[in-house]
Amino acid sequence: MKNLVLIRHAKSNWDMPLKDIDRPLDQRGMQDAHLVSLNIQKHIPKKYIIWSSPAKRASDTAVIFAQNILYPIENIVYKDDLYTFEEKQLENIIKSCANTFDSVILFGHNAAITNFVNKFGDIFIENVPTSGFVSLQFETDNWGEINKGKTKKIIIPKDLK
Repeated sequence: MKNLVLIRHAKSNWDMPLKDIDRPLDQRGMQDAHLVSLNIQKHIPKKYIIWSSPAKRASDTAVIFAQNILYPIENIVYKDDLYTFEEKQLENIIKSCANTFDSVILFGHNAAITNFVNKFGDIFIENVPTSGFVSLQFETDNWGEINKGKTKKIIIPKDLK
């Protein structure tokens, strides 16, 4: 069985004239990342790896979550290919995961995340919001063969407020 948790980066700050990849989190984004990450412990696998887009807003979100779930931040794997908004590219990256890992927590971007969870999960989500957490489970031992899975848990900030 393979477990995949997709987390959309927290809300970012558009006020500064920065390249998209360099945009930081805003105050609400930091608060929401803490709120969600403090409420996921019973919904994440016992053993997992964390992958993140290198974009500042995604990597900062990954660090907040890692700290709150007691995952060593130096073990976060930053993958340039996760800086994508395309579902197909996200799918290719996930399907390339080594089968020695049964569970991955991934931090990325929309529209890739929303489109991926709707293609591979069994619950339609109109839009995975910033800091949104979606856990999927696949009945296979091979990442390259993941197909329609089961949506196990959805956590979004507004449901925790």
